[in-house]
Parts: sequence; C-alpha cells; structure tokens
Amino acid sequence: MLATTAASYLETLNPEQRRAVEHGVTADGHVGTPLLVIAGAGSGKTNTLAHRVAHLIVSGADPRRILLMTFSRRAASEMSKRVERIARKVLGDKAAIMNEALSWAGTFHGIGARLLREYAEQIGLNPAFTIHDREDSADLMNLVRHERGLSKTESRFPAKGTCLSIYSRCVNAETELEEVLGASYPWCAGWAAELKELFAAYVEAKQKQNVLDYDDLLLYWAQMMSEAGIADDVGGRFDHVLVDEYQDTNRLQSSVLLALKPAGRGLTVVGDDAQSIYSFRAATVRNILDFPGQFSPRAEVVTLDRNYRSTQPILSAANGVIDLARERFTKNLWTERASSAKPRLVTVRDEADQARYIVERILENREEGALLKQQAVLFRTSSHSGPLEVELTRRNIPFVKFGGLKFLDAAHVKDVLALLRFVENPRDRVAGFRVLHLLQGIGPASAQRVLDHMSDTADPLNALCTLPSPPRTGDDWTTFVETIGNLRYSEWPSDLERARLWYEPHLDRIHEDAEVRRADLVQLEQIAGGYPSRERFLTELTLDPPDATSDQAGVPLLDEDYLILSTIHSAKGQEWKSVYVLNVVDGCMPSDLGAGTSAEIEEERRLLYVAMTRAKDDLHLVVPQRFFAHGQRSQGDRHVYASRTRFIPEKLLGLFERTSWPAVSSGPNMRGPSQGPRVDIGARVRGMWR
Repeated sequence: MLATTAASYLETLNPEQRRAVEHGVTADGHVGTPLLVIAGAGSGKTNTLAHRVAHLIVSGADPRRILLMTFSRRAASEMSKRVERIARKVLGDKAAIMNEALSWAGTFHGIGARLLREYAEQIGLNPAFTIHDREDSADLMNLVRHERGLSKTESRFPAKGTCLSIYSRCVNAETELEEVLGASYPWCAGWAAELKELFAAYVEAKQKQNVLDYDDLLLYWAQMMSEAGIADDVGGRFDHVLVDEYQDTNRLQSSVLLALKPAGRGLTVVGDDAQSIYSFRAATVRNILDFPGQFSPRAEVVTLDRNYRSTQPILSAANGVIDLARERFTKNLWTERASSAKPRLVTVRDEADQARYIVERILENREEGALLKQQAVLFRTSSHSGPLEVELTRRNIPFVKFGGLKFLDAAHVKDVLALLRFVENPRDRVAGFRVLHLLQGIGPASAQRVLDHMSDTADPLNALCTLPSPPRTGDDWTTFVETIGNLRYSEWPSDLERARLWYEPHLDRIHEDAEVRRADLVQLEQIAGGYPSRERFLTELTLDPPDATSDQAGVPLLDEDYLILSTIHSAKGQEWKSVYVLNVVDGCMPSDLGAGTSAEIEEERRLLYVAMTRAKDDLHLVVPQRFFAHGQRSQGDRHVYASRTRFIPEKLLGLFERTSWPAVSSGPNMRGPSQGPRVDIGARVRGMWR
C-alpha cells in the first residue's frame, strides 16, 4: 500500500526533493544514515522538510520519537500543521492524532528548557527555575558589576550590554575569553581578568536566584549531554532528529546535536551555507560545511538547486556573486521562470538621488498594479535608510521598518511579567527589583532591603507578606501584598487578569499613552489562554515573543498598504515582487566594520547574495557615487567618494543592466539649482572658528 499511496503525496516533489524525503526511509522502520540537505534560496526547503517528517510517520515512525528543531516556535507550529496536511492524504483523520503526537517540535532553546526541567533532579537543578530574557540578564549583569565595584573604575569598564554580549559569545562559540576579546572586542582586552571575575559572580548570582538566561538553556543542555548515561537516555528517546536552518547554528548547538546522535543515524539537517549571515550571534558556517565529514561513512548530501521564486536573470546574477566565494557547497540555482529583464545596477549621484530613484520606481510599480507591500528596500545597516525615510515621509508614502521593539521589550508588558515571574520564583532579584520599584515610596535602597530580607528565609513569599509596611508606601503596599498572596497558588490563566488589575493604576500613573499599552495587556491575557500553566507561559513567551501592538516600528494604523524597509538580516526567509538594495558600495557592502578578516568578507558576500535572492521579478542594486560625511575632526564635513562593491567585479557586469539615474535632464532647471559641485557654506563658516 505504501508504494501506491507514496505516488499521491510525493508526486508534487521534484527529483532532488523526493530523494531528500525518501533517504533512508523503509517500511520496516529502518533508521537511515545521516543526511545533509543543501537547500538553495527559494528551493522549497520547508516543503521538503515537512514531507520528510510526514513520510517518516506514514512509513511507520512513531511521531513521539521524532525531534524537530526550528529557529522559531512559530515555524515549528507551521511545520507541524503542514506535516498533518501531507499525512492526511494517506492516513485520513488519523493524521490529526499522529500530528498531536509530534510533541517534540520546537526551538533549540525551547526543547532545551523542556529537557532541563525533566532531568533537573539528575543534574542538580531546581526544576522551578525561571528564565531571564536579554534585558533581564543585562540588568542582573549590571547589578553584579556594581556590587563588585566595576562601575566606579578610573578608566571606563565595559557597559552591561557589552559585558553580556562578551559572555554570550564565549558560551555559544565555546571559545576562551581572551580569544573572543581579541577577535571581536579588542577595546575590552585590558579587562580580561576583571571580566572573568564578573562572569563567575554572574553565574553564581543566577544559580543562587534559581534563574537561567537564554544562553544557559543551551549551555546546561550541552553540559548535561556530556554525561554518557544521560546522553544515551536522551538520545535514545528519539529515532529521528531533524534540524532546520543548520547554517545558523553555533558551536554549542552543534555539540548538543552530535551528542544526541554521535553516529548520525536518524539525523537530518537542512540549510544553505550561502545564507549563513549570523556570525554576530556566534553562528558559524563551519557547522554546515564540516557536517558530512563528522560521520563514518560520510553523511549523504542532497542539493536542492531548482528555484521557485526568482526569474533566471536574477538567479544568474546571484550565482555569479556567490561563485566567487572561497569555500562552499557547489550549486547553481536555476528556474523555469524565464525573463528578458536583467537585474539593474543603477549608478546615482548621492544618497538623495538614491532615495528619489527608489521612490519613483516604487510609485511607477504601484501605478502598474503592484502593491507597496509587494516591494521592499533592503540595506546592510539600519542607519542606511535615513535619507530614504525622509523622502518617503515627504512624499506621504507609508512604510514599515523591520527591527523594532518586541512585545517583551515594552516596559508595561515587562512589568506585568516581572510580577508573575517574581511569584513563580521569589528568589529572582531582577524581577523583584522591577516590581518593587513600581510602588510609590520604594527606591533602590528600600527594594534592596526587602529582597535581602526575603533571601534569608526558607519561605521568601511568606517573609514578604509578613514584612511591616515600608515608610511612605501607604495603601500600595497592602494591595501589593494581597496580590502576591492571591497569586502564590496559581490559578491559570486567571492569574494574569489579577496581575493586570493590580498593575493598571501604576500604568495610568507612569505612562501617558496608558490606553494603547492597556490594549497590549489585554492581548497578553488572550495569549495566556493558550498555555496550560503559568510556568509554560513564562518560559515560552520569553523564548519566542510576539510583536507588540504599541510598537513604534509597527504597521501604520491608517494604511492597508505600506512599503517594507528591512535590514538584510531581518529579510532572510522573505520574498517580494520587487527588491531595491541600498548602498551597494565598498564601505557599506562589505561594511567597513565587517571587512577585517577573510571570514568576515565571505559573510558580507553572503549578505549580498541573500538580498539579491529575495527578489521574484524585479531587482535593483543602487550604487551612490558619493556620500556626505559629517564631523570629520581633521577635515570638517566633506564628500566621500565610493566605488561599486568588490563583490560585483568587471567580469560579472554582463549579468546586469547597467544604468545611471537621472540619465539626461529634460530641460533647464528641471532639478532646481545648478548641479555643479556642492559648496558647504556651513562647513566654511564653522571653519572660521577653528
């Protein structure tokens, strides 16, 4: 029966996709050898991975023994739904039951948190731990930094965010502190000894407060897997382990994966080395490049190079750019989408002309029927879009810029979650400090005294509730203690309503836009209803936060259509009909800050490749000839001349349509005053006083 039904649900796959889906899968439950799927941009990666999971289940694999790891909880949920739809073609209504049993689908961090709670007793961990997000972690780092006197050093000690970034890089890259400082933070190299002491104290503080930070979820998991007995037990729970976006994993994630399946049997990883662009998060392209040789015999490699997104001229240009990479898995994207239109390489005079060119093209496309939302402007760094944003505002064109606040970064949401986290784990000093600061009459010293009093007892919440009311807190303290008492024994999800009702008077007092923020808290209540417990809610919301409705970088409320502005990093995985890439010049792409080593240069090349492969029909790479540089101490404000990116050398120019804009002025004074050399009178006047 399997052979008959296979044709029906696998027939939509191309030969390479089908080869990846069927690798090592037999009707007798045989577990296959390791598999690496190199999935080019737009090649149907998600569809292939979903079909592989469904094919495993249809062929008899127990879904409870399948571990599927993606890079967002949302992606895992969508993958599970897609698996069910595919399996339903063979299994009918049984597919829904089978899909519910696919319970080990999630992010690395989410799966790690779940396993740590299950094995907590065996590794000396309290299973009631709470999880700090990045901001909470930075606050705790700062608290420890201050306690050790490092905030009062004669020469400036690294700020809390920098300290946390250094710590995180050491953990995720499994690299010694001195090497991390030398490679990424050379200005901090003189503080190596103090940073080691700080990090040791930070770890001690987390353990004392029974909190884990984001990095700990991987670190503790990896440490747990270094114990042979536990590693065998955890690895033995899963017949099949599948990982998406493997090019974005760090060394710690790779070590976890290899400890799960050291021989590689049942292991599938999917990714594209040409889209590895997250080294700033400690991701390393080496994980995917070295994967096949980590097993004996070597892992099978299947390459998906048929593209379903872009036209062939766009793919030919993108192939040309990535062909010059020093090391890669060889593939050349191809498509049946023929077109006579090559991608445009557009030379403009300066950033102002770049903005005007893009706006005119966008409006032309709109007149021809393309929505603004079908068009995107991409850039290497967020600051590059400044002149364009001014022009869009002037022309009254609505836009969204990706990379704004996340839900958990909004102060009012963090306040309510801090209250719940404090009740869940009263030894969490960061949460306690934040909540106590909301009360009128309580400052840093008073909050510190309350937390110190609680930490000295076996029952911290009881100690808090029996503490005399601090001076000047009035009714605030009484209401606070009553709320803590009501929340102590969880009644989920009504806990969140109690927390919101307690917080609303403080919301009105602290924030002028209380009504907008109150809508976020109502949304938070609705989200809470989808979780079985307070602990699961706090864990998963921290690991994968949704966007906030009050996010200032969010969608314009009065416009149904809007242009997309995005960094290339945020655009990965997306696609648009028309794509415009800003500042395709040396100094911007590659960035001056990303052109130090050959590895950094190669990642900058991959960034351009990722930007180009987002376009479906229409691609514009814009090359300003000069930029206006401000505040140069020795020379004052001046023009800096730029050259086309080194990633598009002369031999690739035939793959592009080369144009200049504007081509020729159509009449006198069409663009205002004379277009001769710019005279900066302001700089001249400032120079009189130098």
